[in-house]
Amino acid sequence: MSRARKRSSTLASRADRHALYEESVQDPESELEFVAETFEVVAGRPLEFIREDFCGTANTACYWVRSDRGRRAVGVDLDPEVLAWGRAHHVEALTAEERSRIELIEGNVMTASTPRVDALLAMNFSYYLFTSRDALRAYFERAREALVDDGVLFLDAFGGYDAHRELEERTEYDDFTYVWDQASFDPIQHAMTCQIHFEFPDGSEIRRAFEYHWRLWTLPEIRELLEEAGYSSVEVYWEGTDEDTGEGNGVYEPADTGDADAGWICYLVAKR
Repeated sequence: MSRARKRSSTLASRADRHALYEESVQDPESELEFVAETFEVVAGRPLEFIREDFCGTANTACYWVRSDRGRRAVGVDLDPEVLAWGRAHHVEALTAEERSRIELIEGNVMTASTPRVDALLAMNFSYYLFTSRDALRAYFERAREALVDDGVLFLDAFGGYDAHRELEERTEYDDFTYVWDQASFDPIQHAMTCQIHFEFPDGSEIRRAFEYHWRLWTLPEIRELLEEAGYSSVEVYWEGTDEDTGEGNGVYEPADTGDADAGWICYLVAKR
């Protein structure tokens, strides 16, 4: 058997990086449950129309329109390849009626023109790609313009003292291992390069399946910039702790203080 044929028969060569990402990183059901419930508390009415910025494969947007006949979504992303994958694997799987309630836009979130929405989601720390205060404030201002009068911006954020380290974390799944690689961190600029790798039982791997060049923003910075951008209220929703395991319990509630954990993830909820 030729060396080329051996390479082509590895698990890595047959794997789909987008499908692996969705399985290991995304949980649209839990995320959208939090978003819908929190929106109703903040706005006093049910959530219907969302915009997913940096939407990638639009997994979340498609899940939203499938979940109820009254729900609409628009997704915005710059990458034509990832949008094409989402259209082929998610949008095409929708019914004709469901497809009528979703739109995917190839464009820059800073310039894309969309109808005003009830809620705008910028998840998976995607807005960390804005690495200056002026750039991030400008994005928050653009997001605010895309919201209806009682609209809400939803963000996630991460931190903790491990976030300042160069490290690799591995999570085992049935058919692969997800590797989160904080490849570099600059404490002066708070600039970091993060990569996602996938490893397989046959020893093959996909290195740098995804790579991000971010600024590690702190929660006080994000809150201050949201307030400067004109949002009427900004709350941090902190994850509770399971008393038996000491780990997060998946329940996020408004909080003014948090624990000094090695690693944490939270939500920020900003009302227009």
